[in-house]
Amino acid sequence: MTQYTTQSQRPQVTERQVMELVRRWGWSHIESARPIEGDRDSNWRLDGERKGPVAMLKVCSPQSSDDDVQRMVMALQAVRKADLPVPEVLRPSPRRVTIGGAERRVVATSWIEGRKLAHARPILAEHAQQVGRLMARVTRALSSAEGQTANPFAWNLLHADRTLERHLHLIEDDEARKTIEEVLAAYRTHTQSRLASLPRQIIHNDANDHNILVGEPGADGMAPVAGLIDFGDCVIGPRVVDLAVAAAYLALGRTDPVAAVREVAAAWHREWPLTEEEIELIPWIVRTRLAVSVVMSAYQRSLEPENEYLSVSERPAWTLLRQLGGEPAALNIFVMRGACGLEPVPGADTVRRFVRECSEKGHIHPVIRPAVPGLPPVVFDFSVGSLEFRPRDLTVPGLAEDEIWRRAGDAVGIGRYGEYRLAYTGVQFATDWGEMRTLHVGIDLFRPAGTPVHAPLGGRIHSKRIHEEAFDYGGVIILEHETGGSEIAGGDKTGGQRFWTLYGHLSHESVLACEVGQEVTAGEAFAALGAFDENGGWVPHLHMQLITDMLERHATFPGVAPPSRENVWRSLCPDPSLLTGAGARAGAVKTGAGRDFSAPSPVSTGKLLERRRRVLGPNLSLAYDVPRHIVRGYMQYLYEPTGRAYLDAVNNVPHVGHQNDRVVEAVTRQYRALNTNTRYLHTTVLDFAERLAATLPDGLDVVYVVNSGSEANDLALRMARTATGRQDTMVLDGAYHGHLTSLIGISPYKFDGPGGSGRPPGTHVVPMPDAFRGPFRGMTAETGAAYADTIRDALEQAAKGDERAGEGRIAAFIAESVPGCGGQIVPPPGYFKAAAAHVRRAGGLFIADEVQIGLGRAGTAFWGFELQDVVPDIVVVGKPIGNGQPLAAVVTTRAIADAFDNGMEYFNTFGGNPVSAAAGLAVLDELESKGLQEHARIVGGKLLADLRGLAPRHEIMGDVRGTGLFIGVELVRPGGSLAPLRAAARYAVDRLADEGVFTSTDGPDGNVIKIKPPMVFTEQNAEYLVMTLDRILGEDACLRSAITTEDTGSR
Repeated sequence: MTQYTTQSQRPQVTERQVMELVRRWGWSHIESARPIEGDRDSNWRLDGERKGPVAMLKVCSPQSSDDDVQRMVMALQAVRKADLPVPEVLRPSPRRVTIGGAERRVVATSWIEGRKLAHARPILAEHAQQVGRLMARVTRALSSAEGQTANPFAWNLLHADRTLERHLHLIEDDEARKTIEEVLAAYRTHTQSRLASLPRQIIHNDANDHNILVGEPGADGMAPVAGLIDFGDCVIGPRVVDLAVAAAYLALGRTDPVAAVREVAAAWHREWPLTEEEIELIPWIVRTRLAVSVVMSAYQRSLEPENEYLSVSERPAWTLLRQLGGEPAALNIFVMRGACGLEPVPGADTVRRFVRECSEKGHIHPVIRPAVPGLPPVVFDFSVGSLEFRPRDLTVPGLAEDEIWRRAGDAVGIGRYGEYRLAYTGVQFATDWGEMRTLHVGIDLFRPAGTPVHAPLGGRIHSKRIHEEAFDYGGVIILEHETGGSEIAGGDKTGGQRFWTLYGHLSHESVLACEVGQEVTAGEAFAALGAFDENGGWVPHLHMQLITDMLERHATFPGVAPPSRENVWRSLCPDPSLLTGAGARAGAVKTGAGRDFSAPSPVSTGKLLERRRRVLGPNLSLAYDVPRHIVRGYMQYLYEPTGRAYLDAVNNVPHVGHQNDRVVEAVTRQYRALNTNTRYLHTTVLDFAERLAATLPDGLDVVYVVNSGSEANDLALRMARTATGRQDTMVLDGAYHGHLTSLIGISPYKFDGPGGSGRPPGTHVVPMPDAFRGPFRGMTAETGAAYADTIRDALEQAAKGDERAGEGRIAAFIAESVPGCGGQIVPPPGYFKAAAAHVRRAGGLFIADEVQIGLGRAGTAFWGFELQDVVPDIVVVGKPIGNGQPLAAVVTTRAIADAFDNGMEYFNTFGGNPVSAAAGLAVLDELESKGLQEHARIVGGKLLADLRGLAPRHEIMGDVRGTGLFIGVELVRPGGSLAPLRAAARYAVDRLADEGVFTSTDGPDGNVIKIKPPMVFTEQNAEYLVMTLDRILGEDACLRSAITTEDTGSR
């Protein structure tokens, strides 16, 4: 039998020696050789006449026997025969050859193109799935290769205990050494004998992220798995080791490493099904491999301290070891079982069937009883998208509580099982990988404090505790039961499978009164509900939970779970609806069968898309390649049905925050009283108009209130045309002013875009004052004057072409004060002041479209036009003033208003209705009381500076511009061409959404990432956005766009 060995130093071979060898072989096409990193062997890349790699030479370690080399060759040949992407053996040599004066074993193979998976950015779940499939196919192909004798060297996990023991002394840190000792103990207890009992075959044994290759990124930005190299560590061992090794390295550096392991396992299992024993060993093998990796790194570093490659995975491996050690081992096993289609918790279905049988036979006693017998329970909706309750109401006395008692009366109120909720917001509800635990895996039963709690079945008290922390359980008792005959309902022990029921939010007195180990009979009142100040700070209720595995916990258990582990937690904590005994069927013995109180699963995105396509117009667009289903918003966040939060960095409509409390309250209060049109006198619209006019320069004091920005711009055009007697309009190239027919005709963004009909007669287009890529460059007064002169020239040209008395001349020049759809363009100094002067001299009016930039967003000014020291003739205010309520306004001078009053009535049925006006007042109040303009200046200034700080690291960041919380990042090809990178911008925005940040693209070329969040956006939000964008701009798709030809778009 081969003697157990650890690694020695690699063979010392020079390039000259390698070239002498290949010339002896007659390989005249090889021009050069260069070393490739490795730990055991000396590996060389052989380059051909065209300077590209054509082959790889492996000079094997002296510790590699002829059998070891032969095994590697057979492995490569077997996998190659299966038509899988691995190197082809060109010159096998199990015999020794002379190289550099010493006898060595060498193997030459073909070269496979690709980059190491370790260098791919990002590494996604799809990578883990592709690796799982590839390794299943590779290992299945290896099962046909000969060789059944285990080779006991250091990396063979059948002998991991020897490796860990031998090198443990090299781990200097006490805590780190303790971690390895724990892994070693677990290996001997849980892994070694079970692993040794599995069938064996040749396995690759080293599918780490440096041996898996990826290709070029595709349209989706992902670099697909393209090959597997380095069969130098092939051993005889159980096939599941190949899975675990690949999974261990895929998990390195991942935010949720267990999810990466899960994806590898699931993909493997679909390709080549695993046994139950193999599935349950995966987490143990992963930890063992990581432990071997770090001790071997320490050993190899002691031999070659200058070789950085030998420690390439050490730091992330230590991190992952600690992460995996923080989770209960059983929980990770359950994750693997669920990923492979098994019931995650063995025996969970037995418990479900037992509870169902007890319910059907009428053996379950009601846990909480209504004040009036027979009253059916009242079911509440506390879900993420609930229209009944706000998420935080459950933890504030007098909010949800009053509504709960009003609706429930003497009945029992029910909070549903399997419901995603946003009530759990503290750090204690966050997982180690940052996901919030939102899935409620118990049932809530609402009755006043002091209400008795009865045992549904007989059992004994397993554990109890009083939790003092806020939003914890307060008093909690856990009962232990066993499945068996129905006699269990009376408390008799019948034997069977253990399970547990948890009762939380109990009074301290009732918890203190019972004893651990105490027998509890079915129907016995063994506890009572606690009051708000002793139950963790919740509305008085019982949290009841059914548990199939305690995960070695005592007197506590998570009551909410992460959505990404839903299948596991539904097995750990099955639906306890029937155990509550609530809503029992009439006429059954004692109580009868209970009802199902589980929440419905969220509607799938696919089904929503199908409905949308069926009933809504096809050109109604959706954001992002993967559409997001949003059911709730609050301040700067939007939420999916599962409770996943997205930082909203693009929606400027909720100006003072989604569902801002002040605005919601103002709208609700006014709705209770009146909502009608403006043909009647009402103070609210007058208050709103006065407040709005007071924010504008003197002279702009007549307000027309409408429902939308499009209506407002349409009305502004009517005013200008009526007041001047002219019809033509001057606009900026790339501008957008609304979706009405009248506005499409003055929006080059639309009429020159897809489906557009081109510039209509009467619309005059002048250059966008783009100081980055326009005809005049730089943010200077000279540039501003040059762009303003284009307006003067266009006005003169329009006048020359006017052959009919007055017709065809310009009624108005309309422009966004900081153009948004044009690409978040900040005009150069003096532009609008000079432009307005030119227009007025020609007899026209200047309309400032403040729909996106107005109301303090600019930071240093309340209105965007104030940045340019100009006063418009007409100001258009849109979406943000209502914070989502239909509201917009046109503000003008008394002279223009009088001219517009030409005998034709102006009436807008619901423009200025009391509810919308109340919303507008609340927005103005919020802006003033919270100092949100100054907030926009500070936060926006930091965000702009931090984004500009990224530019030196990312060549494709051509320009970062903006003011306050209105910012654009323009992506262009480096080198001065300014070629727009539309695909890169689209990719970045989609990836930001993947990472939980909503932005969008804009500009005529679609290459500007636009950022215009609600005004409550914080400095911490800005830091997260910058950090995330920094990472994404360094991903393969963005890096590739800087050096390859892509569809860049055009003006």
